[in-house]
Amino acid sequence: MTTYLASAMYKILLIICLIPVISLAQSADSATYLADVKKELNVVWPKNRTINLVFHGHSVPAGFWHDHEVHTLESYPNLTLAKLKQQYPYAVINVIVTAIGGENSIKGQTRFESDVLVHKPDVLFIDYALNDRFSDINKVREAWEKMIQSAQAKGIKTILVTPSPDQRLDILDAKNPLEPYVQMIHQLAEKYHVGLADPYVQFKAIAKRGELKNYMSHVNHPNKIGHEVIVQELVKWLK
Repeated sequence: MTTYLASAMYKILLIICLIPVISLAQSADSATYLADVKKELNVVWPKNRTINLVFHGHSVPAGFWHDHEVHTLESYPNLTLAKLKQQYPYAVINVIVTAIGGENSIKGQTRFESDVLVHKPDVLFIDYALNDRFSDINKVREAWEKMIQSAQAKGIKTILVTPSPDQRLDILDAKNPLEPYVQMIHQLAEKYHVGLADPYVQFKAIAKRGELKNYMSHVNHPNKIGHEVIVQELVKWLK
């Protein structure tokens, strides 16, 4: 009996010890993560202040469409601004795009302090996976982690964004080259307890319906309704 009780107690203690670990292994809660920012967005002049939203990444947040045209006002950073202004009419919201076409996170990390942190973001969105798939995933992970850690050291709320599609890839195939980088983003959101916006899963649903080309302006650049898919995932964090 003593041995049985000791074994039972050991199992109970083991479960109790594991509970905190399990509860931490998840991305931030969209209902609470940006609560302070949402509170600021509702403040009325003269007590309000400018809220800085910074979008860091590659050609998609930079606004590139077909034939190198840059459709700034029809791409997701400014479409996000338009959506937020419907909800927060008294807010002063500054959208800052630090994205560069063709760049990956390894390069983006090297200019993170000079080009991103200098703007003192209230919320930072990172979107690099579409280009990251051409680089070693371990180096990519290191670059994302450095950016996340630098942002957290400054108290900056961070949302990691999964990629929009490249029509040369079958995103419904679990072995497509983007998939490991998508999983990496999920893992980092859980590890650092930051926000996760997941348009990739929405684009997969669109692809399953056979409608993906209707959402693209170019082989790897969304059109306006494609960008709106991304917006829907971002604004969930600021509702």
